[in-house]
Amino acid sequence: MKASVKWTDGRQFVAESGSGHSVVIDGPPDHGGRNTGPRPMEMLLMGLGACTSFDVLEILEKSRAGVTDCVASIEAERADTVPSVFTKIHVHFTVSGHKLKENQVKRAVELSAEKYCSASIMLAKGGVEVTHSYSIVDD
Repeated sequence: MKASVKWTDGRQFVAESGSGHSVVIDGPPDHGGRNTGPRPMEMLLMGLGACTSFDVLEILEKSRAGVTDCVASIEAERADTVPSVFTKIHVHFTVSGHKLKENQVKRAVELSAEKYCSASIMLAKGGVEVTHSYSIVDD
């Protein structure tokens, strides 16, 4: 896996994935940025959210659950000192569908957290307290 990050101006960068996709990353104006994209640490949280959501959806689809929507809301706390690493991350899934079984959703979230999500497991092994929860919306 590869990526490149090119500085463009101020604190703005264009990151390109090995698969050819690009995203603008920027800082806040008080640090020389123009606020034209997410902050680097926000990208980490978004990557974690996408990684674990990918797993949850794949597991639920394999169990033939009728999922119509899945939103991962992520909240994090950072250390007050430099480096301002994440100390706690909580991921809450809101899974919508028709007659979803709670045991299937619970198991999908647990499997992602404990076995499949490389991002959350890596952060947890690095000392971050990573927790997960879920709610189910019947539609």
